[in-house]
Amino acid sequence: MTLKRHVTVLVMAAGLLSQALPLVAQTGDRFTARLAWVPTSGADRGNVAGRGSATATLSGRTLSITGSFDGLAAPATVARLHWGVAKGARGEAFADLTITRATGGMLSGSVALTAEQVDALRAGRLYIQVHSEKGVPPDGSTLWGWLLH
Repeated sequence: MTLKRHVTVLVMAAGLLSQALPLVAQTGDRFTARLAWVPTSGADRGNVAGRGSATATLSGRTLSITGSFDGLAAPATVARLHWGVAKGARGEAFADLTITRATGGMLSGSVALTAEQVDALRAGRLYIQVHSEKGVPPDGSTLWGWLLH
């Protein structure tokens, strides 16, 4: 192979690699959430307590979540991943997470996202919501945390 041909192959390979790098950068993206209670008008604030944090890693379209919480006024009942209508705005639940049913513990889960949900995650519109036995009626909401870059 001539030197000119080697250079041409290397330039072509570099071009292909530069196009592939954005795809690689999209895997392993990391997001964090601070779980805290959100004041609600008319809510019994004595039942809304606690704090926590979560980390999520996006690999392809699979979102893996781990986190912890403590200080709830009553045992946790469920944790869900929600899709907000806008950044910081509440929305519909679309996936259940595993959670310790106690006033403190761990939460985790792995969720296959649609392309639209991946876009929503990148836009800060996905969030974790923890419910407890004494959370804010009607659904027992206690802690919220938006997944952000």
